[in-house]
Amino acid sequence: MKKYYFTSESVTEGHPDKICDKISDKILDEALKKDPNSHMAVEATIKDNLIFLYGEASTSAKINYEKIAKNVLKDIGYKERFDVITKISQQSVEINKAVSKEEVCAGDQGIMFGYACNETEELMPLPIMLANKLAMRLTEVRKKDKNSFLLPDGKTQVTVEYIDGKPSRVDTIIIACQHKENISREKLENYIKKEVISYVLSDELCDSNTKILINTSGSFTTGGPFADSGTTGRKIVVDTYGGIGRIGGGCFSSKDPSKVDRSAAYYARYVARNIVSKGYADKVEIGLSYAIGKAQPISIFIETFGTNKTSVSEIEKYVYDNFDFSVSNIIKELDLKKPIYYDLASYGHFGRKGYSWEKDK
Repeated sequence: MKKYYFTSESVTEGHPDKICDKISDKILDEALKKDPNSHMAVEATIKDNLIFLYGEASTSAKINYEKIAKNVLKDIGYKERFDVITKISQQSVEINKAVSKEEVCAGDQGIMFGYACNETEELMPLPIMLANKLAMRLTEVRKKDKNSFLLPDGKTQVTVEYIDGKPSRVDTIIIACQHKENISREKLENYIKKEVISYVLSDELCDSNTKILINTSGSFTTGGPFADSGTTGRKIVVDTYGGIGRIGGGCFSSKDPSKVDRSAAYYARYVARNIVSKGYADKVEIGLSYAIGKAQPISIFIETFGTNKTSVSEIEKYVYDNFDFSVSNIIKELDLKKPIYYDLASYGHFGRKGYSWEKDK
């Protein structure tokens, strides 16, 4: 019997990095809503009450960047006054020519990975699914109760015990949640255990030895950009598989679907998910690479970690016969020119119902 522990973390939408992801994707959504062929890469950085928006935008849409950024902060739950500085230019002519051909081509070179496993009904690794659900629940209870003593910033962390490669139990749950002043530790812990942890985790996963740690630093009254700086694209492990499976290194938020960092990563997840869904393997990783100005991938990699139920050659045949990895097909098949990205900017891009890459082919 081989036993090991694996930990994944997540953050709430009020975390400074996630604020920036959400601002970037709200800007992208606004551009796509008015001009589906927009090429966008507008990122954000925040510290205290100052927001810096910068990057490239090639779109016919008229965008009020300052208003969008302020509205995102208001939607998250921040009531402070914020100032916005912008430095946004047109997309490079060279890049635009490489992408905007008769057939859509990759907007950059790079590598992307998709992953799926049968540990959860979402076909995702258990640690990141639980961490994301706990973070989402923190936000849900805060926004549902107008008298809540919770504030927007927060982090979650879940350690799962594995036996022979299968999740056995939850070993440790860590939650850091920003809160109003003069809230007793006992009241906070009881509330989080009842309204957040018990809501998300079943008794089957937790036992008497499961450790629950809440606000281990003590009080947590100063948070968000007033406690730490934030920047678009710094939570790529949170956005993907929680450290299980590889990542390409490129972030998703801010990027329109011509950027394969985003669209090809979604498609790789789509392919991996379908392989597992059809029972060909217990877990699968798909690796892709692209070159700027090229429509087809440079390489396709399939790894089943020895969990395949049929031959690897049969799995490869299924993939090549049923999936088209060209950039134009990815955008068309997954219908990626829609303004769908704001909600994805927090609590993970995968294992979420209602998205095209999370469906059976």
